[in-house]
Amino acid sequence: MKMIVGLGNPGSQYENTRHNMGWGALDAVARRAGIRVIVNRDRALTGLGYWEGERILLVKPLTYMNLSGEAAGPLARYYKIAPEDVLVLCDDVYLPLGQLRIRKSGSAGGHNGLKSLIAHLGSDRFPRIRCGVGPLPEQGDMVDFVLRRFAPSELEAVRAEYDLAAEAALCFLSRGAEAAMNRYNQKPAKPKKERAPASLPAPAPSETQTLSPAPSEAQTNSPAPVETPGAVPAGAGAAEPASAASADRGTAPLSAEDR
Repeated sequence: MKMIVGLGNPGSQYENTRHNMGWGALDAVARRAGIRVIVNRDRALTGLGYWEGERILLVKPLTYMNLSGEAAGPLARYYKIAPEDVLVLCDDVYLPLGQLRIRKSGSAGGHNGLKSLIAHLGSDRFPRIRCGVGPLPEQGDMVDFVLRRFAPSELEAVRAEYDLAAEAALCFLSRGAEAAMNRYNQKPAKPKKERAPASLPAPAPSETQTLSPAPSEAQTNSPAPVETPGAVPAGAGAAEPASAASADRGTAPLSAEDR
């Protein structure tokens, strides 16, 4: 026989708070297994049923978080359930929302509900599924943070984590600790960023595009200025204008005698 304990606080004022993640996860287990957790016994709501042929007891302590062991301990002893067969669902502020961590045993790690269970089960060798409710703000108060309700924008992720924790718990019962740890102790995949498309080379100009003409020799090889006979150096004063005949000689073709 196995026992699954969901840690939390009773009362409407604690509904949807981070510290009640264990209760929400246990409710998801009950839905999947078809077990009604309604019997008030030994300061806890309990429900008996079966999962794949294994008899299981679901427990929601009504003692408030810090005294959870006072309800779970007597039930474990009554049903003769060893600590190794008590699976605990609880919150963890050091894990981000949506991430699980399954351990076969360990210390309380600062969690008062686990500390009470260790005291009343007489051992820390019981498995637990820590359900992320963090991250805890750097300057935030721990008590205020865990007793705070989830923001409306977080509720979809919270419901998904309830279902994930329930799936992990039932996998733990069916296939054992190692299989559950290998499957669920994984960080949630981050969404892939879309890569920007690679820039394409500029297309070659088509035949219809107008190409700028290449510069002609006349544009690229401008002749050196020709010294004109009779030109006056700058600053030498104005010279008399050349006669029309001399100007014509400068441009007329050479005669046979001149060659």
